[in-house]
Amino acid sequence: MKLSRDGWGGLVALIGSLLLFWGTLGLKDNALVPIGPGFYPRIVLGITAVLSLWLVLADVFAEKRTTHSEPLNYALVALTFAVFGLYVVALPYLGFRIATGLYVAATSALLAPPRGAKSWAGVVVLAVLTAFLTHLIFERYLLVLLPRGTWTGF
Repeated sequence: MKLSRDGWGGLVALIGSLLLFWGTLGLKDNALVPIGPGFYPRIVLGITAVLSLWLVLADVFAEKRTTHSEPLNYALVALTFAVFGLYVVALPYLGFRIATGLYVAATSALLAPPRGAKSWAGVVVLAVLTAFLTHLIFERYLLVLLPRGTWTGF
């Protein structure tokens, strides 16, 4: 069995998620709280383990190996990290909703440059929906407070 980079990455993620999942089993539950401290980490780590296993199995049972036809673009990787760094810096000033919308729009436009008004509209819709739905799920459903902007109060 010869694994590609994807297979090795999946195997490392699988081992890491299983080790961390095992570590959550030792967390003590509080009788006054219906959901213990390991509940959400177990969900995330369980999903990560399943997806990692899927990646490893897909790599093992792949019929043919493909090679990269495009050269690696290290400048794009550096730009993506720079955009993320700007997002982290802007988060306390603009707040979660605005900063996340701008981050998703910038990253989307950077990774797949839009060509025309319809593509730009797709970028805007993706950014607005991502920021809104993430805020809705975390603030309203999970009751996790997200940062409000000192400049915007939003």
